[in-house]
Amino acid sequence: MTMLNIENLSVWFGGGRDRVDAVRRANFHVARGASFGLVGESGSGKSTILRAIMGLVSNWSGTISVDATPVGKKREKTFYKAVQMVFQDPYASLHPRHSVDQVLGETLYLHGFRDIDARVVKLLDDVGLGAKFRFRYPHQLSGGQRQRVAIARALAPEPSILLLDEPTSALDVSIQAEILNLLTDLRSEHGLTYVMVSHDLSVVGHMCESLAVMKDGEIVEIMDVETLRNAKAQHAYSKKLLAASI
Repeated sequence: MTMLNIENLSVWFGGGRDRVDAVRRANFHVARGASFGLVGESGSGKSTILRAIMGLVSNWSGTISVDATPVGKKREKTFYKAVQMVFQDPYASLHPRHSVDQVLGETLYLHGFRDIDARVVKLLDDVGLGAKFRFRYPHQLSGGQRQRVAIARALAPEPSILLLDEPTSALDVSIQAEILNLLTDLRSEHGLTYVMVSHDLSVVGHMCESLAVMKDGEIVEIMDVETLRNAKAQHAYSKKLLAASI
């Protein structure tokens, strides 16, 4: 069953002569429990698609459907219980003056949960931190620990879909594998559906079953991960990306 369906999605910024078309007529779907990658060079429109899905950009057209329900321009509260996003930079995505307990507790409260203390501890356990991190502030955490908190915050509403915007690219290489393995485990444990943006084909090959290659705002090819691993892409740009990653 399709969990996320994108049809003819276009996203633009500005208007008139200043209009910039960031995404043009993108089409893809992601099955329930699957992991789908978006790859391409910087500026190709990958992250813009995630932001359009989350409602963080206002100028878009086409159809975005979650679990067969079309999403409107204004997101309902139920949408944010179903779809959450983990951003690229854990240094920027956490409030510097809020403790881990505040970050997670406020998220749980906003989504209507009442057994907040127990849920905060459970979330910290789920991301491999534990209760000892509960009252620390972002400046007291490493980059990897901050990203674990950001993942815990995204898990708090018990979503079905996680949008992952280069979740390891701002981290030290030694920490990246830990976070990717954590995300793999969480997907299995919680039955999550992932859409992952990355410029690193090896990351997508490790995390995803299929992927779309983007160039200049357009999806030029969709392939399964075996095609990626066997370097059997069809489009010239996809072949160029593969060659550059070897």
